Amino acid sequence: MAGPKPGSSIQIHSYKHNGQLHRVWQSSMILKGTSTSAIIANDKTLVTESDGRTWITREPAICYFHSNYWFNVIGMLRNDGIYYYCNISSPFVYENNIIKYIDYDLDIKVFPDMTYTLLDEDEYELHSKIMNYPKGLDRILQNNINYLVHWIRQRKGPFSPEFVDQWYERFLTYR
Repeated sequence: MAGPKPGSSIQIHSYKHNGQLHRVWQSSMILKGTSTSAIIANDKTLVTESDGRTWITREPAICYFHSNYWFNVIGMLRNDGIYYYCNISSPFVYENNIIKYIDYDLDIKVFPDMTYTLLDEDEYELHSKIMNYPKGLDRILQNNINYLVHWIRQRKGPFSPEFVDQWYERFLTYR
């Protein structure tokens, strides 16, 4: 898989396990793209939900995707600091100018002081039954949650103090 070209505009598509399109971010910019990872920025981007509702993102965000990890990370630049929203998801794929992944309901919200909370466990349990998640999926997702929490605590990868700021500065050079 060839990576997307820096400076190019792409869409992000989130799916559910049953293949249903869940959410689309209309326009995001590639800052770095390789065959295994992508760093993407967006600001005031149109988002369309599966039911047709739309909304626009409120603040600039730097998104981190990797093809080896079952999560992606969105760092949102707000006036009082950087907030992170981590989707527990399948590894991403890049096809036809679109980043695609399966959203597995669970999320981790990280606050500027690096405290965090696991969200949507009830939604995961419900969808696990409705969509018949495979038996081994729980173990894979829990291992990746543990890995993600380790990154948060150690301030590694997208949680390192300079990561979001440096990539946001790069984003500004393209605007």
